[in-house]
Amino acid sequence: MTKLAVYDPAMCCSTGVCGPSVDPVLPRFAADLDWLKRQGVEVERYNLAQAPGVFASNPVVVEALQGYGERCLPLVVIDGRIASHGRYPDRAELARFAGLGAPTESAPATEPSSPCCTTPKLVTMGDGPSGTSSGCC
Repeated sequence: MTKLAVYDPAMCCSTGVCGPSVDPVLPRFAADLDWLKRQGVEVERYNLAQAPGVFASNPVVVEALQGYGERCLPLVVIDGRIASHGRYPDRAELARFAGLGAPTESAPATEPSSPCCTTPKLVTMGDGPSGTSSGCC
C-alpha cells in the first residue's frame, strides 16, 4: 500500500480550514486527501505547530528543513521520498504520486465538507475582561 505523508507549516488547526481567512487551496487539498484515502492510499498529515516531534524524527523532513527552512513546507512525502515541496499539489498530481490513474472525480469547490471546528474559541487578550475571538480552534 502506498503511504503519503503531508508535513504542513504551522497552522491553527490540523487542516488550516478554520479562522477568519481560509486559504482556498486548503479545503480543496483536504478533499483531495480524503479522495486518496478512498482509493486505498494510507494518508497521514502533520502540522508543525501540533506535532513538531514528528518533523524532528523524520530524517527526510529534517534534511529538507535544514536545506530550505520552512519555505519547503508543505512537504509531501510518498513512501519515504519527497514528491512535492513548498505548495499543495492538486488531485491529479497526488494521484500520479500515489501511482493511481487519472482521477475521475473532480475536486470540490473551495468550501470544506466539514470544518475543523464548529465554534470559535474565545481567546482573552490582555488583563481586562474583554476578549477577542481568534476565529480559530
